[in-house]
Amino acid sequence: GSSMKEYDALLADDPEWNARAAAFSARVRDVTELLVELGPPQAPRHPLPLRVAYHDACHLAHAQGVRQQPRDLLGGIPGVELLEFAEPVMCCGSAGIYNLVQPDAARDLGARKVGHLAAVAPDIVATANPGCTLQIASTAAGLGRPLKVVHPIELIDASIRGERVER
Repeated sequence: GSSMKEYDALLADDPEWNARAAAFSARVRDVTELLVELGPPQAPRHPLPLRVAYHDACHLAHAQGVRQQPRDLLGGIPGVELLEFAEPVMCCGSAGIYNLVQPDAARDLGARKVGHLAAVAPDIVATANPGCTLQIASTAAGLGRPLKVVHPIELIDASIRGERVER
C-alpha cells in the first residue's frame, strides 16, 4: 500500500505514465481507511470482551499517515477496551528486512516494544503488518511473555461473526 500510494511521485517525471500513476495513487486505500470512509458499520457487531493494544505498523503510521482509522475500527467493537502503551509509534524492529540486516538493533527494538506492550497486559495485540506480527510474537515468546498478535480485521471479522477470539 505504501509503495502504491507513491506511484505518482515515483513516476512524476515520466510523461507516459505520470497521469495514470497519479490517478491510481489517489485511489489506493488501506482497508482500515476504506472501512472508516464507508461510514458506520452495516453488519452488526457482537461483543468481544478483550483488552486490545494496537501497534502502529511503520508502513501505515509513518509512510501513509494511517493512525486513527485502525483505532476507530477497533474501538467500534462492543466490549473492546483499547489500551494505550508507551511509545506506540516506535518501530517493533521488523521494518521490512531490518530484522534480517540489523538483527541486534531489531532485537533491542522488539524487546523494548514487547516490554511496553506487556506492561499494559493486553489480551490481544493488533497490528496491520505481517512483519510486525511475526516480530512481536516471536520476541514476546523468546522473552517468556507470549502475546497473541492479530490483524485488526481479524477482530472485526470475529465481531461480525460472533466468534470467540482465543487469547
